[in-house]
Amino acid sequence: MKTKLREIELLAPARNADIAIEAIIHGADAVYMGPSCFGARSSAGNATSDIARVAEFAHQYGARVYATVNTIIYDNELARVERLIHDLYKAGVDALIVQDMGILRLDLPPIALHASTQCDLRTPEKARFLQSLGFSQLVMARELTLHEIKAIHSAVDVPLEAFVHGALCVSYSGRCQVSQCLKGRSANRGECAQICRLAYDLEDAHGNKLVVDKHLLSLKDFMAQPSLAHMLDSGVSSFKIEGRLKDMAYVKNVVAYYRQELDKVIAAHPDLYRRSSQGKTEYAFTPDVSRSFNRSFTTYFLQQRRPANGHTMASIDTPKSLGQPLGRITSVHGKHVRIDTRVPLHNGDGISFFDKKGNYCGFRINRVQGQDLFLKESGDIPRMAMAYRTSDKSLDDVLSKPSATRRIDVDARLWWSHGKLCLALADERGNRVVHSLVMERADPAKTSQEARQLDVLAKLGNTIYQLSRAQVMGGVFIPSSLLAQLRRETFAMLDRAQRLTLKRPVRRPEDKAAQCYTSTLYCADNVANKLAAQLYRDHGVKEIEPAIELAMPGRDVPVMHTRYCLRRELGACKRDVKARQLPDPLFLRSGNTLLRVECDCKACEMHIFIS
Repeated sequence: MKTKLREIELLAPARNADIAIEAIIHGADAVYMGPSCFGARSSAGNATSDIARVAEFAHQYGARVYATVNTIIYDNELARVERLIHDLYKAGVDALIVQDMGILRLDLPPIALHASTQCDLRTPEKARFLQSLGFSQLVMARELTLHEIKAIHSAVDVPLEAFVHGALCVSYSGRCQVSQCLKGRSANRGECAQICRLAYDLEDAHGNKLVVDKHLLSLKDFMAQPSLAHMLDSGVSSFKIEGRLKDMAYVKNVVAYYRQELDKVIAAHPDLYRRSSQGKTEYAFTPDVSRSFNRSFTTYFLQQRRPANGHTMASIDTPKSLGQPLGRITSVHGKHVRIDTRVPLHNGDGISFFDKKGNYCGFRINRVQGQDLFLKESGDIPRMAMAYRTSDKSLDDVLSKPSATRRIDVDARLWWSHGKLCLALADERGNRVVHSLVMERADPAKTSQEARQLDVLAKLGNTIYQLSRAQVMGGVFIPSSLLAQLRRETFAMLDRAQRLTLKRPVRRPEDKAAQCYTSTLYCADNVANKLAAQLYRDHGVKEIEPAIELAMPGRDVPVMHTRYCLRRELGACKRDVKARQLPDPLFLRSGNTLLRVECDCKACEMHIFIS
């Protein structure tokens, strides 16, 4: 019995329609983007007409568009959300990414629903419950190990989505209320104030400073490329790149990089996996994620639940981009520095380093002579400091222009029958069309016409098609104008066939008898409206605390729940008898803000409270 191939999706972020289209051209199988409101990035909203433009473009390749309607919703907003979802469905959106369970009780079109990472999916029990509610795809927490992903995969039969690259939230997504409590800006409403990226002093109970002015909660960026094969084996079907606030150059480069890397793994296992969209992309550059914005990289918890001391996850010296490591600065003479590097540098590049006081600094390169750099200005550059490239002029120049093409392979067959010239096209999407024009006679050609006919059929201009194979009539003379007309009209039919046969995914039915994984929901479970509360009660929940956005908690309620541990990051894990010791309790101070740190060593988690 032949095993059904699992469809594998590369999912790209898009701040706007132009970036979404470029993400698809550069190899994405799907894009996710925010509508005008109710997306978890309030500054990345898009008009419905722009989303419709993206959907029309994506569907040519069998690629999909997901709209992020993934904030929590208040009672007085439910009707507005309902209207928005109907508009998105009419615009051609393939699925909604949602957090608020109240959406499932609205009068919705038959649109597929994906459970957002804001749903804090970490266990097989929760995965089974979300599947029973009718979700077609489940976005898992970023903190999971391969073993935990495999356990969830064994519990459900819907596709699992996992992050593969980009910025990391220090808290479990959906379970960070510190921005709301300190600034009145809810992360669950798309307004995160990024409290985790601030610099803090680490203090003991007496105010003694143990660490001074470090970004102790600011994580490195996630980079899972070395584990793609293991992620596939563990059950991941959708590989998600973070970055709905990133610019076009970043999205182009990162999408292209993961397209190539993922294709290698899929090609190695053709009996297990297949790509979820069609079209081959060719690039005008060599993708390299180290050359785009990054805070250096971590594999986070992917390989192990309790990483050993020395396995650093935080970028405590700066929350800004470090970029591409270059090498050590071996000499400094004012604006002239020499660097020990094998990386080709260019006039206009930006480099960064940490000065003698540990401050993050950056300069623009005016001129490059081998390993000698002549900077635009001088600074306090320490000899033997590590240098990084934070701005890559040559790559930026390429990515500022059209930098990739994506084409659909088409096979063609040309023949003459009963006074008509006929052309049949079959593309890699599974579409087949036949068209004919009147040509009363098929006169023999004096010389072979094969090359000329192939040339006319291959002139596909700015279409998305490329001729893969063709069977022509080299022994018959065919007027070029007639063949060109036949080509144009038949390829237009191929476009129509794709639009007519495209099937959008539909919402799965809800299992009304399914029981929730818990009988009590707390404020961090983000129930913010009566419809969400009713859904949970319909599935057996007895007690429901309102979301923090509706009722501020007391001081004994944590405002961050993290798997990241500050003690472990500083080499002071309590479970390691050889590690350095830090006192209890610990506090984080930034200006007038004081946070209390408590470590749950049994669960290997950290909770943060407002002190």
